[in-house]
Amino acid sequence: MHSDPPLSFPDEPREELDRAIAVLMTTAERVMTTQSRLRALLHAVQTVVGDIDLPTVLTRVVEAAVQLVDAEYGAIGVVSPDGKSLDEFIHVGVDEGAAVLIGHLPRGRGVLGALLADPRPIRMPHIADDVRAVGFPVHHPPMDSFLGVPVRVREEVFGNLYLTNRRGGVFSAEDEELLDAMATTAGFAIQNARLFEEARLRERWMSAASQLSSALLSTPPQGALDLIAGRVSDVSRAAAVAVVTAADSEPVVRVAAWRGPEEITIHPRIQTAQTFAAPALVDGDRVTVRAAEGTTDDPLRVNGADGAGPSMAVPLRSRLRSWGAIIVSRSPGEKAFSEVDAEVLANLASQASIALELADARAEQQRTILAEDRARIARDLHDHVIQQLFGAEMTLLSVAAGLPDGSRRHQLQQATDHVDLAISQIRTIVFALSSKDATSVRHRIIDSVAAASGTLLRTPSIRFGGPVDHIVGGQLADDLVAAVSELLSNSIRHADADNISLEVTARDDALSLVVVDDGKGMGAARRRSGLKNLEDRAVAHGGVLEILSGPTGTRAHWSAIIRSEGEGVP
Repeated sequence: MHSDPPLSFPDEPREELDRAIAVLMTTAERVMTTQSRLRALLHAVQTVVGDIDLPTVLTRVVEAAVQLVDAEYGAIGVVSPDGKSLDEFIHVGVDEGAAVLIGHLPRGRGVLGALLADPRPIRMPHIADDVRAVGFPVHHPPMDSFLGVPVRVREEVFGNLYLTNRRGGVFSAEDEELLDAMATTAGFAIQNARLFEEARLRERWMSAASQLSSALLSTPPQGALDLIAGRVSDVSRAAAVAVVTAADSEPVVRVAAWRGPEEITIHPRIQTAQTFAAPALVDGDRVTVRAAEGTTDDPLRVNGADGAGPSMAVPLRSRLRSWGAIIVSRSPGEKAFSEVDAEVLANLASQASIALELADARAEQQRTILAEDRARIARDLHDHVIQQLFGAEMTLLSVAAGLPDGSRRHQLQQATDHVDLAISQIRTIVFALSSKDATSVRHRIIDSVAAASGTLLRTPSIRFGGPVDHIVGGQLADDLVAAVSELLSNSIRHADADNISLEVTARDDALSLVVVDDGKGMGAARRRSGLKNLEDRAVAHGGVLEILSGPTGTRAHWSAIIRSEGEGVP
């Protein structure tokens, strides 16, 4: 019995069926892969938009981009305001140790700079083969495949996403499309985060401006600019803050207040042409400068091996008066100041200027009241007290003349000497009280002595010789008053003196200050450290500081040469 032959199908239809099944399976795999990548894109978008803190958002954007296209390294470079370089560079994949060894972050050259010049996606299998490549610095990890896309906030290019070393091959067109789609969403997230950060920045500066204005209304004029520098330093969190003023009829800038690194020594007088802040000080213009490559000789900026950090300066002026300018500087490598940064600083400076003007008006009113009181007291002292003391002195002299030589006559003569000294001191007080110019050198010295001697049982005696007010002015007057204050403080706090006398003499071109006390003297260490500043001030004016100190007292002699305006120190 024969069996039936097996059934068979034609080869061609079967092959067509196999091909159809293979196509269906391939299509299904692509659909599944696409769905998977779309889910990954959705997850990346959710990750990016889940925060409104800008630094956190930027880091999440890079992390999500690396995961989305399976890259080994990723970064986002924030474009500078001028669009020519990168202000910030947030990276993922390079460990901190390697980043430290590499050194400064990329500034936007080579392939990275190509996206700055032409913000369109760039995809290449081997970055080293591109003619725009400039190579990597020492210690930089090797990188091959590259994908870069711009991140736009509305129509503005905020930065660029850079991905390198795709695992399993090179970046595909699909990778580029996914990353471009994610960059669009990231732009909206960054915009929201920037608006939130800007709102917080404005709120912080408005609060600081309000507090500063209130504080300035109750701050003595000599401490106002220092207070401004301190508050601006606190709120800006910058590396250095300076408040500068213009010198009268001189092309120099005076540094009135400084907050910055201890290792930086700021000279109190700087040539106007030497600093970027001159337009803010002279013309009232707002100035913002980026980090300078190379070296700079601007002493008001923070300098480093790679150049100076970014800085900005705003005028400190009201409608009636200019007080100077505020300068804020960041360290090299930190991001540049934005227009918003300059705007909030300018608003604070404007409010501070108004507060300074109000404080000046209030101080002027108080000076007027004080001047009237001083004039009344001076008249009473001159018309009554001095006349009574003079009459008492004449009586004592008359009585002494009628006594034979002896102890009683000697005692009466000593009493007349004390009365004569009291009359001299009262005349000095009358001069101070009746002086219309509260800023005269004599007046300032008398005020300084009064302020420093509050704890003494006996007020220090003061003698003036020569036309002190007429030939001593400007920086020399400031240094003289500072010398009086410092030497008095030394006698009171360190020498425990009971009796102190001061003599200020101006003759021709020589100025002399002599302070004598009966204290316990000062040690050599104190002379070297505490009085170095006074010695420098004297030397700057062609003078000297001489100290003769012993267990029974100290004699300090501070001298200077009086020069006509504009005459330099040899």
